[in-house]
Amino acid sequence: MLPAMYADDDLALRFTTGLDAVLSALLSTMDNLPAYLDPALAPEDFLGWLSSWVAAELDPAWPLPLRRAVVRRAMALHRGRGTARGLVERLELSLGVRAEVVDGAGARWSATPDTELPDVPVDQVVVRVWGRVDRQRVEAVVASVCPVHIRCVVRIEEDA
Repeated sequence: MLPAMYADDDLALRFTTGLDAVLSALLSTMDNLPAYLDPALAPEDFLGWLSSWVAAELDPAWPLPLRRAVVRRAMALHRGRGTARGLVERLELSLGVRAEVVDGAGARWSATPDTELPDVPVDQVVVRVWGRVDRQRVEAVVASVCPVHIRCVVRIEEDA
């Protein structure tokens, strides 16, 4: 692709061949940049760095497809953090278990003044998990997403 004047010059050809070798890796990376930013396609060693961009906590012991799924769904998991739905989704995604949150805290509203307040406030939330799971792993996931002011109790139920 050199002009005709340089195409026959041996020095120009050797010089540009050397530049091709140096720049090919850079050009290849730039051409494939969208693939690096996609959790489904990013190289495994780049996935950890990509997870830090979205504050996704990855366990190195997780299989690669699970780590990719956590990075891909990180923003949705952050939106649900501290909610019953978010906790159930996190347990399902990271441990593959079915869970239910029995929310203890009460809340009421009324259009009329002086409405009764909820009964005695419950200071704990019960997280029920079904199946054969490692209790420590479940408790670690629950502790990582449970609000600080609430005490979460894990109950593991046998499959019916």
